[in-house]
Amino acid sequence: MKWAALIAWVITAAGGFGLLGIWLRRGGLESSSRPGARIRPLLIFSHMALAATGLGLWIIYLAGDADAVAWAAVIVLGPVAILGFSMLALWVQRRTKTPAVAGAADLDQPAEQHFPVPVVVLHGLLAVTTLTLAILAAAGVGGS
Repeated sequence: MKWAALIAWVITAAGGFGLLGIWLRRGGLESSSRPGARIRPLLIFSHMALAATGLGLWIIYLAGDADAVAWAAVIVLGPVAILGFSMLALWVQRRTKTPAVAGAADLDQPAEQHFPVPVVVLHGLLAVTTLTLAILAAAGVGGS
């Protein structure tokens, strides 16, 4: 179970890096000062930093088999999930608004609106899977 959690975590991180790359290429940092509902750098980088911290803790857990470290990784995933759901809410909110007038400047459209829907969905599903597997593994379900 703990190795399945690691695999899910790494695949989730890869998808997250892909989304981050799109966000950066589409001007996510530059457009962060514009008004409106959009994913801000603090939100996206906090999500990424905490997820990476949790992954690092999980790898330490796998190396040393210390249950306390496994639970620390799971605890870190709580804020990661909250930040992830916050970004999802912003993304969905903006996506469901009426489309901009044809010919309107691309500046009004947040960088995250260029995310491919399947990648966002897969990233979210894998994140939920990772959290579930990590909790089960930390609780000792499924053996070593």
